[in-house]
Amino acid sequence: MVDSEFSSEEVLAFFKAMADANRLKILGLLAQEELTVEQISEMLKLRPSTVSHHLSKLAEVGLVSARSSSYYNVYYLENQVLETKAKLLLSEETLPTMASDVNMDAYDQKVIRDYSTPDGNLKTIPSQRKKLDVILRHISREFEPGITYSENEVNQILKNFHEDTASLRRELIGTGFLKRSTGGREYWLAEK
Repeated sequence: MVDSEFSSEEVLAFFKAMADANRLKILGLLAQEELTVEQISEMLKLRPSTVSHHLSKLAEVGLVSARSSSYYNVYYLENQVLETKAKLLLSEETLPTMASDVNMDAYDQKVIRDYSTPDGNLKTIPSQRKKLDVILRHISREFEPGITYSENEVNQILKNFHEDTASLRRELIGTGFLKRSTGGREYWLAEK
């Protein structure tokens, strides 16, 4: 049986084992019948030592096993292991864990550094939408959930970032970070 959790190393080893055309052919052959190294060697026109190497890589990740039969080892596919590992490795729950040690905010932090002065003011308002969204998300953190702000209060907060408070306010509303009352007198942080 296969563990329900895999380390990054195990996932990498599994995909390395599968990332070879000859190994995939060997798995395809073993999915049809049990075979010896010599049989596989002849079918794929590979040297027996090459086939043995490929079989050992597949065996390391549990996809292939062997049993003795007279003078030969007969290899067979571990179908259950293949199915279980493939399902677990490609599941919506497992794949994201492969990036668990990655700083997901690295891009945002870089954009904020690139566009901000040491005191936190913006050097300029980004024109590129993706970078502007990062800056707007950063600015929106200055607003407290559940608090209603007047336009003057919003402008005071925005002045800490850039003198063009009207553009920032318009963009915060346009992207949905801030909401505004119909009369335009009250502003509040949008719920995520």
